[in-house]
Parts: sequence; C-alpha cells; structure tokens
Amino acid sequence: MQVIRGLHNLREMHRGCVATIGNFDGVHRGHRAILEQCREQASRLGLPVTVVVFEPQPREFFAGDQAPPRLTRLREKVRLLGECGVEYVLCLPFNEALRSLTAESFIDRVLIEGLDVRHLVVGDDFRFGCDRRGDFHLLTAVGQARGFGVEHTRTFTLDDERVSSTRVRTLLASGNFAAAARMLGRPYRLSGRVVADQKLGRTIGVPTANLPLLPLPLALRGVYAVVAELPDGTVRAGVANIGWRPTVGSHRPVLEVHLFDFDGELYGERLAVTPCAKLRGEIKFDDFTALKRQIATDLRRAQRYFVEHPLGTGDDALFLASAPLAREAVTSDSSAELPADHDDG
Repeated sequence: MQVIRGLHNLREMHRGCVATIGNFDGVHRGHRAILEQCREQASRLGLPVTVVVFEPQPREFFAGDQAPPRLTRLREKVRLLGECGVEYVLCLPFNEALRSLTAESFIDRVLIEGLDVRHLVVGDDFRFGCDRRGDFHLLTAVGQARGFGVEHTRTFTLDDERVSSTRVRTLLASGNFAAAARMLGRPYRLSGRVVADQKLGRTIGVPTANLPLLPLPLALRGVYAVVAELPDGTVRAGVANIGWRPTVGSHRPVLEVHLFDFDGELYGERLAVTPCAKLRGEIKFDDFTALKRQIATDLRRAQRYFVEHPLGTGDDALFLASAPLAREAVTSDSSAELPADHDDG
C-alpha cells in the first residue's frame, strides 16, 4: 500500500487503475462494500485499486469548527484502507486551487491525466466541481467518450438502516458503542502516541497516559470506561477523559487514560483506546479539590462497570476482538509521508 501526496507525485506506475473517491471517514462496512466493488472490477481488469481522499476533508475546509467530527485520523484511515486491499491512496490537498476546479477540469486533471482511470466507482449522488455541475451523469458521459467505465455504489444496510458515517457519529454520541461497532465492522477506538503533560494526575495518585487529539470537532467528549491495548498487545481496563479539560485548561483536545493496576512507562509509545461506556459529560469544576472528588467517583464507577462486564465476556468480547495495535501498513517514499499537521502521533 502506498500513499501519494498530491497530483505532482503521481508516477507512471500509478496510472491505469480502478478508482473511487470520497472521505471514507471511519472506513465502515458501507465503505468496505464499495471497496469490494472496486476489487471485483480490479480483478477482472488486472488493475490496482486506488482511493482518492482529501485533506482536509471538504466540509472541514468550508465549515471549519462546524464540520462533522472525524471518526478516523488520516493514519488510521490509510491503515484500514490497506487492510481492505487498496494498493494506492491518492491524498489531494483540499485547498483553494482544488476547490476552484470546474467539474470538467477535475475529471481531466485528476481522473484522466493523473490516474488514467479505467473504471470508477462512485455514489449516484456524488457531486463535485466549483460549479457543482459534476455528478454521476457527467462522469458516465465523459467515461463513454474517453474510454473508462463508471459504476454507482451499492447501498449497504444493517437491519434495514443505511450504514453511514453520520449514523456512526450519532451512535457514538449516544454511547451506543456496540451498535456503532456493528456498523464499523470493528470496535471504535482512538489511537496516538503518549506525550508528557502537566502530570497533575500523579499528584493525586491517578497517573494518566495523555494522547493529543487533532484540533477538530470531537466525536466523543466526556468520561468513559475504556479498554486500552498496550504496545505489547496486552489489554487493560481503565477510565478516560476525552476533551478540553475545562477545569485545568488545555490548548488542544486530549485523551487522558488512567489504566487500572498498571505502573509502567508509556511515554513515546502508541496506545489504542476503545470506549466501552460513557460515565458522564465533561464538566468545569469550581476548583481542583472538587475535580479530585469527581475523579474518585469516576474511578469507582468505571471499576464497577468492569466488575459487571468482565473483559472478554458477553458484549465486551467485541471490544477485545479489534486488530492488534497499528503497525505501519504503508510503504512510503518522500512523496508518501503522512503530514505532521494532520497526524501528530
């Protein structure tokens, strides 16, 4: 699997492919069905599968803080796409230059001159171009004239409900992690590299592993009972706060995890954290003493949750069935580096 950063890094080896275009946020089961369509055509034509994504995502470019929360960082998205059999990810910077392209220019520059696409799989409601003239019908017409096929995506449903990133976000926000996992095809988790922070937790006997999050809207915010997978593959129960830490303050959102019965060193290590149950929302307390009392309550509630839901039994087995902690699934050269501003840790 290779990530190609921008059209200028496309090479001859990347031309001639079966392609699809979209955010693929969460890489849920609906996305996987699309990728299966691509693999079917790629096998028939003897071509690689290429996914075209954008950074930032278009709605983040236009709506900023009002954009929907992300389900996956770019690094995680790329890893998941690779697991689905994608050979190339073309990551286009969504900037003013790209935004200003007409639909015809986008087709010419990206699909024909850039990728020499032989077959394209997109939703029949897909729209693109600064003039919003780009749609499935235009792609079909151009494909017939320029020699590439166009196929609309199949709708993927569970229990008569369409699987979508929007629906997954709604389920996560409501704390229905089991239903969200069914739509994703895996447990929802957050991952990143542990960094040094204020170490306030150590002063009250509750040390935390702190993972900085992207300065974007959060899919989750509050205090949760969690399961964390350590770099060696072992799993620990714990409690986590996700958000802006309103009592002590933070310049960016952070995931703070306290692991039960653990006293090891995690600085610089990558950690994967799966929320199991929401305990409360994020609250600003009058002082640190009040915060300490609430933390003690949160610890008791999380411990009680895991007494009632032992790890690896019942519904919680789902949360332990996730893939091992992400190892690099991307072969990259200087043209394929994941940018620090979109994936710090």
